Amino acid sequence: MFNVKILIAAHKKCKIPPKDDLYIPIQVGAKNKENIDGFIRDDEGENISAKNPYFCELTAIYWAWKNLNADYIGLCHYRRFFACRKILPLNEDKRLKCILSQEQIEEKLKKTDILLPKKRNYLIETLYSHYKHTMFVEPLDITGEIIKEKYSEYYEEFEKLNKRRTAHMFNMFVMKKEFFDEYCAWLFDILFELEKRVDTSKYDSFHTRFFGRVSELLLDVWLNTKHYKYEEIKVMGLKPTNWIKKGTSFIMAKFTGKKYDKSF
Repeated sequence: MFNVKILIAAHKKCKIPPKDDLYIPIQVGAKNKENIDGFIRDDEGENISAKNPYFCELTAIYWAWKNLNADYIGLCHYRRFFACRKILPLNEDKRLKCILSQEQIEEKLKKTDILLPKKRNYLIETLYSHYKHTMFVEPLDITGEIIKEKYSEYYEEFEKLNKRRTAHMFNMFVMKKEFFDEYCAWLFDILFELEKRVDTSKYDSFHTRFFGRVSELLLDVWLNTKHYKYEEIKVMGLKPTNWIKKGTSFIMAKFTGKKYDKSF
């Protein structure tokens, strides 16, 4: 039996899976906020909770890196989980029952040390061009400069963002602790350097969250450079995605230069 802990990052009360030792709801951006009943807080122990408006769910990942002991550590979101079924019901309560259980997770970890969401395919854009059309690209470009300076062996893979059209998104994963520790040490060293080099005051509150978005693209840069094996799992939103709205925003960004102004 593995000791597996998966954090559920949330900033408000939300529906969580039935009681299971596997899942730990964590209140992100908890610093100077009231407690959410039944949640641990990301401002306890060694933490970067105050950075949550910029780092998003990464404050939960950092908290786990510094404070959580387990054989395997993972992250999902209050509205997005790993699913045990390919075809999902529309009802939100029924979808909660489709979340991977501890037994199912442990069965998968007998075969691999890393679990990731199925890759998202951007079809008509590369990862770099999609980021450039939907967000302000300066932080991503500066990230490349940092990697070239500090971790040159990863730079070739970073440059492939100009060609690749698929990626493991959402900062979701389950990793063996030794891989998790290695990834976090690499990731946060890059992001803290990025924090020194980018003036966040030039962006609004939505676009200052670029640290979380950049990190989504860095996961595969790290993974593909290290050549670690993994298994992909379907990701399920508790509410069905409005693909018409999402697709319209995607097309507007690509062909008119209109940046995203909210998450979907």
